[in-house]
Amino acid sequence: MPVNERIRTAREWIVRAGSITVLTGAGVSAESGVPTFRGAEGLWKKHRPEDLATPEAYARNRALVWEWYRWRQELVAATEPNAAHYALAAHASRGRSLTLITQNVDGHHERAGSRDVVELHGNLFRARCSSDGTLASLAEGPFTGIPVCPACGDAMRPDIVWFGESLPGDALQRAFLAAENAEVFVVVGTSAVVHPAASLPGVAASRGAKVIEVNIEETPVSEFAHCVISGTAAETLPLLFSHDEGSP
Repeated sequence: MPVNERIRTAREWIVRAGSITVLTGAGVSAESGVPTFRGAEGLWKKHRPEDLATPEAYARNRALVWEWYRWRQELVAATEPNAAHYALAAHASRGRSLTLITQNVDGHHERAGSRDVVELHGNLFRARCSSDGTLASLAEGPFTGIPVCPACGDAMRPDIVWFGESLPGDALQRAFLAAENAEVFVVVGTSAVVHPAASLPGVAASRGAKVIEVNIEETPVSEFAHCVISGTAAETLPLLFSHDEGSP
């Protein structure tokens, strides 16, 4: 089936759906220039990200971990949301039912205008107090130093799910509930290999949802998705979630 026809079919499903769930991964923000911090380009002071993003690393050298996260914040803050982020935010702003779940921590969905995003892995621009759970926004900067809890005065940690930690229970519960109740499930820019997020499209499909995949390469979801669109998120999502219901 030609790409334009696939986009037309997927958009018709989206227009008619009473409930839509969207899962986004790194591929959505890659087009904004957000680095993945993996591989040779991700090296930082000869430390592997996998060695810094752990509770053990934080307990061992809190200052080093925060230096790395402050560096990441500065890099990400210099990037902007792209057309994919804005298309999803615009769709929801028109009163359409859309639950947005993301594996990304860059906060670009919120910057684009999306509200109440289900963040499975946390947010790079938020800190959490290990003592009392207080949350604090770091979005305004400055991107230096170790944040202090405004409630108790203790040092705060990044509000990120580290290696070896479980995903936040409330976010995970909301994600699975949205997958179970979706009429259309759109999975965008994720490799679909990291669980439990990778199981969400399958859950939606098992409950009768139309599954739409947007990616530049095949993934495990491609095998059972009802519509697979090969393309970038920034190019494709504005077409799928366009207010104009005419032909692409």
